[in-house]
Amino acid sequence: MTTSDRPAARVVCLDRDERVLLLHWHDRVSGQDLWEPPGGGLDPGETPLRAARRELTEETGLPGAAVQDLAVEVERDFTWLGVRYVKTESFFLARFATSRPQVTPGALTEEEREAYLGCLWTRELPTAVEPPTLATVIQRLTTLG
Repeated sequence: MTTSDRPAARVVCLDRDERVLLLHWHDRVSGQDLWEPPGGGLDPGETPLRAARRELTEETGLPGAAVQDLAVEVERDFTWLGVRYVKTESFFLARFATSRPQVTPGALTEEEREAYLGCLWTRELPTAVEPPTLATVIQRLTTLG
């Protein structure tokens, strides 16, 4: 199995009612489904904050400007499409003044379009959430901002 440590950034989006936005994905290699906050890999020369803002807009259509300049670092170890990712990712916070802002993925890659199953604004985290420590990550971020 290939291993990658490509830097990445994610965004914990909270709506007016403290619901978190999770994207639903299907890994065609493992056959597993998972839920995770929007985000993805950094482009060469890109800062984690800039990547978080770009990824939020690409994956959800929500404004990248909503991403606050505060983050927590999260150790990750997961497998996606047959590649094991072992790295530290920056998780940022974005707050929205409305309830369940409309999510319209606009710039998904071909790989993402094939894997994307939808999204959910929720207060209850699903069992198959990535990272498994997401509740703690949310708590840490909301304490900061």
